[in-house]
Amino acid sequence: MAKLLHPDVLDKGLEEIKNNANQELVCNAMPVSRADALAKALAATAMASGDFVIANGDAGGRKITMAAKSGVSVTATGAASTCALIDGTRLLAVTDETTGQTLTAGNTVNIPTWKITFNDPS
Repeated sequence: MAKLLHPDVLDKGLEEIKNNANQELVCNAMPVSRADALAKALAATAMASGDFVIANGDAGGRKITMAAKSGVSVTATGAASTCALIDGTRLLAVTDETTGQTLTAGNTVNIPTWKITFNDPS
């Protein structure tokens, strides 16, 4: 049986992130809510819709790529575990922070670009 999702269908979820995420956090553990992400945040930076690009996925489907951020102030000391995107009321997306580095309050951190991909149906 054939399967298809129009790119517009896939884009709506990605557009929710692009249109609403206003902050990216580096957290010391996996958050389960917006409040939890803020409590676990070691560093935070503002995000705007221009920080996100929606395009074709690397192997089909669609993806959203978050811009890299440099010189982000670290506000708490701890081991970086995840990066989270939040808006005014919701935890929108979380990904692993793969370096496992320890951040020190008062320093800065660079957050690399990362992406979320919605694959074509299979």
